[in-house]
Order: sequence, then structure tokens, then C-alpha cells
Amino acid sequence: MYDFVVVGAGPAGSRFARRAAEAGREVLLLESGTVGEPLACSGHVSTDLWEYVDDGAVDRLRQNRVFGARFHVGGPESAPYPFYKREPVSNVIDRVGLDRTLADLAEDAGADLREGHTVVSVDERGDRVVVEASLADGATERFEARMVAGCDGPTSRVRRALDLPEPDELLHGVLAFDDAADAGDYVDVHLTAPTFFAWRIPRGDAGVEYGLAAPPSEDVSAGFDRLTDAYGATTDRRCSGAIPVGPPARTTSDRGFLIGDAAAQTKPFTGGGILYGMRAADVAAAAIDPRDPATLADYESQWREELSTEIRLGKAIRRCYSLPKPVQRVGLRALSGEIGVHMDEPSSFFSPSNLRALFSRAEPPEEGRVERDA
Repeated sequence: MYDFVVVGAGPAGSRFARRAAEAGREVLLLESGTVGEPLACSGHVSTDLWEYVDDGAVDRLRQNRVFGARFHVGGPESAPYPFYKREPVSNVIDRVGLDRTLADLAEDAGADLREGHTVVSVDERGDRVVVEASLADGATERFEARMVAGCDGPTSRVRRALDLPEPDELLHGVLAFDDAADAGDYVDVHLTAPTFFAWRIPRGDAGVEYGLAAPPSEDVSAGFDRLTDAYGATTDRRCSGAIPVGPPARTTSDRGFLIGDAAAQTKPFTGGGILYGMRAADVAAAAIDPRDPATLADYESQWREELSTEIRLGKAIRRCYSLPKPVQRVGLRALSGEIGVHMDEPSSFFSPSNLRALFSRAEPPEEGRVERDA
């Protein structure tokens, strides 16, 4: 009998497994395949990431430092509107390596990690949950725990098994890579995809990432091809996946709960969920007592208190992606320049540092001239 069976060893699942194990819980962490594979998520994250990993992870995982973003209303040839800082805004990382690092930390804390275990059923009972998983050889294994944590992504099987509501929407994202090295200072964001955007991210010696996301009713693959053709890029290792936006009304059941993409704990304006999911995982590990199902209500309220303001403001930002292009140009022209915002926290737009930057605009540094030792 485990305290928790955690389904999914992505960032949210591994973080929760680690923190729960550190608190003395008996934790089983199940991953359907190999941790980190297949890649289905961008590796562009805020510098807050380093608070969640070991001291040596920066040297192992970081591929490039990013100092800002150039927004475009059209393609690569359209006028750029730069938003930047004098110090790194974000990092580009080895995304597969991140998942493996976080899973290793969970194991080091005492979690029992088992790869190649695909969960096929979750049965909630009065005093426990029974989780059944299939193995690559066709065999099945059955596990019992006091609670189950669904950290199994946007199309969560645990969510369906617990009869929890779906996210507000699922976008379709596609990304691929060009091996040509690029240590540029800026990501490029193109407001050309319906209700969302396309992007180009320099990854240093690891090459360049291109991506696009839009509602599944749109031809996302054709839009992606237009993006890479406009850049003259040759890409490989194309992958795609769902991006959940808008948390469901409920993320807990009698003996189960959702974290990360399964709970749509993502930024509505970018779709990124690595940091939000790990913040929610910390809340869950602190709030939930596996012997007391009533504490699930504490998790439900506390994670929303932690993230709801940022998610609400993020939705407002996303609505700007659908404004008429002339309005977008006026807004971008008025706001572009040096910023003091945090890429995960829209509320930081109102921070003193950003307001100072907003009212004291300076010329942006030339590409490659940003202080790289910052």
C-alpha cells in the first residue's frame, strides 16, 4: 500500500513525487515509456527553473540565454517589436534532460520510479485507489494506494477515469528543429496563427526550434510549413501534441487529484506549464495528507490561490492575439522596449521595475551585444 501512485513522470509528476517522498510518504511514480521521451514540449523556460533542480543542472541543461522577444504581426520580413531586458529573461534548455533530472531527484528522495508502465485503469474505492498498468510485454501490474495523482498530461487518462471535467480547450501544437547553431539573444514571436502564435527559438549549439500552435480546427501543419519556409529553414524531429488552456472547474475527486497539464495549470498566453505545474506540485505535497481525503479541498483552493491571478491575466493577454492587425501594431509599438516583467507572471506588468522601464525607454542593444555575463 503506497501513500500516492503518481501517474506521469514529467516535471509536475516528478516534482510532486520528490516533495512527497521528502515528507516521508511512500510514493510510486509510473511513466508509460522512457522518462522525457518522446519530446512534445518546448524547452524555453524562465530562470526560476534552477530553483527546482540540483546545483549542477545549469551546466548540464542550459543551451542558450535569452534576453527578450521580437514580436511580429506578420512573417520574418515584417517589422519587429522588441521587448528586452539587460539581463537574461529566460533560458533555453535540454527539455528531455530536464525530465530525467527531475525524475532522478524524485528517486533520490525515495520515490519508486517505474518506466514502461502505462496506466489502463484507476478504480477509486472507499479507502484506497487501485491502479492497473500494462507493460511492454503485455503483462499487467496492479497497485494500491491511498491516493492517485494524475500528472499524465493534457489528455490525462487519470482525469477521465476519475470523471473530472476537461480543460476549457486543447490547442494543437507542432514543433521541429533546425541543426544550424544560433546563439541569438531573442526569440521571435509571430502573431500569425489563429488565436495563438508561431515562434522561433535560438538554442545555441543545439540549433533552432520552430513551433506553432492553434485550435485543432486549423491546419496547424500547413501553418508550420509556411513559417519554416519563410525562414528558409530545414527542420527534422518534428513532434506535436495537445496544449491545455483553461483549468477545469474541479481537479480533485474522492481520492484523486490532478497536477500540471492534466489540470491545465498552464500560461494561457504561451501554453507553457513547466513552472506552473511544479508550483502546483509543491502546493499539493504540502497540503494533501493521503490518510485524510478532506485535505484534497485544501489543495484545490490553494493551487488556485497560487496561480489564478496569473492565469486570469494571461487570458487577457491572449485575447490581444486576435485583435485586428492595425490595433496590434499600435499596441506593440507603444509597449515595446525595455521591460521589467517576469515571463511567468503577467501581474509583474504592474511592478515598480516594469513601470520604471515603461516610462524611461532606451534604445535596445544590438543583437549579440547584450551583457552575456549578467
